[in-house]
Amino acid sequence: MALDGVASEGGVKEMPFLDHLEELRWRLLWMLGALVVGILIAFVLVVQYDVISVLSRPILPFLHGRKLVYTHPGDPFSIAMTASFAIGTIFALPVILYQLWAFLSPALHVHEKKLAVPVVVGAAALFLAGVSLSHFVVLPFTLRFLSGFQAGSLEPMITAAEYFSFAISMSLAFGAVFELPIAILALTALGLVTPRMLIMFRRHATILCVVASAFITPGADVVSLVALAVPLYLLYELSIVLSKAVHKRRQRREAEAEAEAAASAVAEAGAA
Repeated sequence: MALDGVASEGGVKEMPFLDHLEELRWRLLWMLGALVVGILIAFVLVVQYDVISVLSRPILPFLHGRKLVYTHPGDPFSIAMTASFAIGTIFALPVILYQLWAFLSPALHVHEKKLAVPVVVGAAALFLAGVSLSHFVVLPFTLRFLSGFQAGSLEPMITAAEYFSFAISMSLAFGAVFELPIAILALTALGLVTPRMLIMFRRHATILCVVASAFITPGADVVSLVALAVPLYLLYELSIVLSKAVHKRRQRREAEAEAEAAASAVAEAGAA
């Protein structure tokens, strides 16, 4: 596998460094364009279909019949733009992932390129799963804990800007964390990670899952922490399974290549 080559029928052909930079520039422009289009579509949906009210549902039970308030005239537009950016990122994610894969694919073999569609679909599905888990499960638990903490001594006055910043940032963090299997799969395909290494650091991964969950869930209550830590560790175990499959295929290909090279050397020696 060569990162500085492009695939061809005869094998791998070298590509000049400046050509790599030019291709990377175009890939980045495509990703930026997809993000802009996704944000524009999301903004139309947010405004036309009152997505803000849907996103505010987790906090409604704790407002006791009141509405979220805002303290700056530009807050409603800022909130709509923040929500549009988050939703637009989800819309643009398949294109972004495809462009990243397309940039790396020249360094991959034909059978590795066949994984493009499953990887892109899997990454998008995992991101959406992380966002959904945050919005429908972890966020309500976190809000329940935070609203009940010192409830008898303090009167809450939750602003819309603070709530949406809190909820959207947590959801995006969940979505990013759920990309762990895809990241490990890519590192394994590039030969930077092995299943043995992942198994060796399994205990460390358990601690890191808990620590990462504590940082991502601001409430720091046990329920919210476990709601993220358990799926995150299960994703790590899934990563080990995927890494084993990719690693075995990689070893098999290398063995076949060595056998072909040895047979070719013997044939050349016999002809000489």
